[in-house]
Amino acid sequence: MSAFFRINGVTMRFGGLVALNDFSMDISQGSIHALIGPNGAGKSTLLNCISGFCKPQQGEITLQGRKLLAEPAHNIVRLGVGRTFQNIEQLRQMTVLENVLVGLASTMPRYLPFLPGAKRSRAEAQAVAQAETILEQLELASFRNVPAGALDFGRQKMLDFARALASKPSLLLLDEPAAGLRNREIGFLDEFLVRLVQERGITVLLVEHVMQLVMSVANQVTVVNFGQKIAEGSPQQIRSDPAVIEAYLGKEDAHA
Repeated sequence: MSAFFRINGVTMRFGGLVALNDFSMDISQGSIHALIGPNGAGKSTLLNCISGFCKPQQGEITLQGRKLLAEPAHNIVRLGVGRTFQNIEQLRQMTVLENVLVGLASTMPRYLPFLPGAKRSRAEAQAVAQAETILEQLELASFRNVPAGALDFGRQKMLDFARALASKPSLLLLDEPAAGLRNREIGFLDEFLVRLVQERGITVLLVEHVMQLVMSVANQVTVVNFGQKIAEGSPQQIRSDPAVIEAYLGKEDAHA
C-alpha cells in the first residue's frame, strides 16, 4: 500500500550545487511530520519541489498516489497542497479578509464567473463566511477590514497561515511558521496545529527551527543535512541521536 504522501529519490541540482541528494520520505495521513536541519540543508528546496516551484532532475513525489512533479504549481494547490512561506507572502494593500478570499479562490468552481447573478452571489457569500470562520479560528476576525500590511509581525504570520488553510489542503506545508513569534504566539500555534490535525484530518509537513514546537507537536521527525536524510524517528529518538546532536541540535537542545 502506498503512503499518503511519498517523496522517492528526489535529487535537485542548481548548477554544481546539489541541494537534495536522493532524498526519500513517507508521511502518514493525519500526522504532523517535522523536517529539521541546519540553514541551507535543503528544507525549503524540498518544499519548492513539492509545490511545483522547482522541478528536480530525478525522483518522484506523490500525493495519494498522484504524481505531482508533472503538474504546474497552480494545479498542485487544487490537488490539495497548501503552503506558507519563510518570507511572509501577502497582498499588503488588500484587507485581511480579502487576503483569505484569495486563498479560497483555488477552491471555487472555474465556471463561477459564468453563473447567473443570484447563484454567483450566493457562492461569493459562502466564500466570505468560510473566510470569516478561518479568521475567527486564528484570532484575526477583529482585523478583517485592516490592510494586511498594517498588522504586526505575529498577526501577519497568522494571516499567511489563514490563507494557506483557505485553499482547503489535505497536505499543509509550513515553512518556519514559528520564526520570530513570541512565546504566547508559539503556544497558540502549538495548540492550533494539534487541533487542526485532530478535527480536520489535515496532514502537516512542518519545517521549523523552534525545537520547542517540533518536540511538542510532531509525530515523526526527519533530519536533513547537506541535502541528505541523516535520521528519522520520533521526537524522542531524534533528540538522542548522536548524528543529529552533532549536525544540528547540540547538547543544549538535545537535553531541553
